[in-house]
Amino acid sequence: MAARTVYLVRHGAADAWGQLTDEGRAQSRLIGQRLARLPIDVVWHSPLPRAAESARIIAAAMPRVLVDEAAELVDHVPFVPDREELSPSWVGFFDGYDRSEADAGRRTADGLVERFGRPNTRAQRPTHEVAVTHAYPIAWMVRDALSAPPSRWMSLAGVANTGLTVIDHTDGEPPGVVMVNDMSHLPAELRWTGFAGGRQL
Repeated sequence: MAARTVYLVRHGAADAWGQLTDEGRAQSRLIGQRLARLPIDVVWHSPLPRAAESARIIAAAMPRVLVDEAAELVDHVPFVPDREELSPSWVGFFDGYDRSEADAGRRTADGLVERFGRPNTRAQRPTHEVAVTHAYPIAWMVRDALSAPPSRWMSLAGVANTGLTVIDHTDGEPPGVVMVNDMSHLPAELRWTGFAGGRQL
């Protein structure tokens, strides 16, 4: 029976140019230390610099673990709902999206699920893979694992920098969502909750 655990990690905090800040590097070191206790086989990352650097820092805590890029993990909008499905807070976000952009985002999202949202039937033993990506792809993966409607990804998109989401995939069984956006590896000053004013938990 093929068993696969995927550890989805949002990249560390980044500046306006997409480069990790000192805070983002500290967050990445801490999630690396947490994941180093596990039998990680590979650390995948998005092509974008903030994810690639986060992955290198994470993998530094795991000597001899493969680090590689996966194009499917790139930051993207996975699904654009019809306008009548949108809450007022989301209407402005989707202004200017045309059909071709929406279709391209959905193709990327489908590729993401095909690559990381299924059991690895070729593996001879259980595998453990880290995927360093972005908030929207993580939201889409959780939505898929829960078999929720496509538009529900938006309610799951508040993922913190280096928040940890874990999904188990076993052949013949539905995906198991173990945790979503867990920040227990971060001290309070490095946590982001999404509350107005940066309030921490």
